[in-house]
Amino acid sequence: MSGDEILVGYDGSVDATRALDWALEEAEQSGRPVRLAYVFEWVTVAGWVGPGLAPGSWPDDTARQEVEALVDRAVLDAASARPTVIVHGEVLDGPPALVLGERSASAGLLVLGSRGHGGFGGLLAGSTAVSVSAHAHCPVVVVRDGDVATGRTGRVLVGVDGSPTSLLALGFAMERAAQRGVPLQVVRAWEPAANGGLAPDNAVAAERAALDEPLARWRETYPDVEVTVDVVTGRPAGALVEASRDAQLVVVGTRGRGGLRGMLLGSVSQQLLQHAHCPVAVVRER
Repeated sequence: MSGDEILVGYDGSVDATRALDWALEEAEQSGRPVRLAYVFEWVTVAGWVGPGLAPGSWPDDTARQEVEALVDRAVLDAASARPTVIVHGEVLDGPPALVLGERSASAGLLVLGSRGHGGFGGLLAGSTAVSVSAHAHCPVVVVRDGDVATGRTGRVLVGVDGSPTSLLALGFAMERAAQRGVPLQVVRAWEPAANGGLAPDNAVAAERAALDEPLARWRETYPDVEVTVDVVTGRPAGALVEASRDAQLVVVGTRGRGGLRGMLLGSVSQQLLQHAHCPVAVVRER
């Protein structure tokens, strides 16, 4: 597996198919290869569901062959739909979140659906997506139900609060905006209770000025990207969820300035995984 590959967690579900579709488009634009990974988990509890199996069935050699055939078909279909993209597939064993997290160490990007076969309708983002976003070694993109249909147009959106991971997110977002030829919207939210006693106008000016240096560096690298900066009052998660309505991708770091060291995935990232209106990219330090 090469370090620039786009790794896709694939299990044949509708959400995984949407994630694959997103990954193939990203690969076509970036020139990266794609690898589908079906993580084959053997469990002993009733309720296991896989291709061709009824709940409660025990996966055997036939089941694994069906999974391998499913992946082979998906690879062929993907290569046919995007002939310029190199597509590989593999079947792995173990708990999906753990295996995908480990495999992400040798990937350039990991793409997931919000829920797989084990997802429940009431959960907007499944446990695998949340866990992998917290523990992966590379950026993770989670494609939610309906995202692909509405997320191919519009700008790239990024939340920046000055934290190290948010600055990494800014670079990731700027690169994606340049790659797609679309504008970049930078959102920085501040809460009046935390403005150090500054008057509102002065607080907004200070927050905007804090973005000048990191933005200048990326503007020099990608001079053709149109960048807008919005400093908004209120909680960052709410502002980003609302702004994501007409974005094609929203990018955040794993933790912001308010993150606790023991929390691998910050509250803003978690809120976006549950409620954003477009695919969500979570960026962390390797």
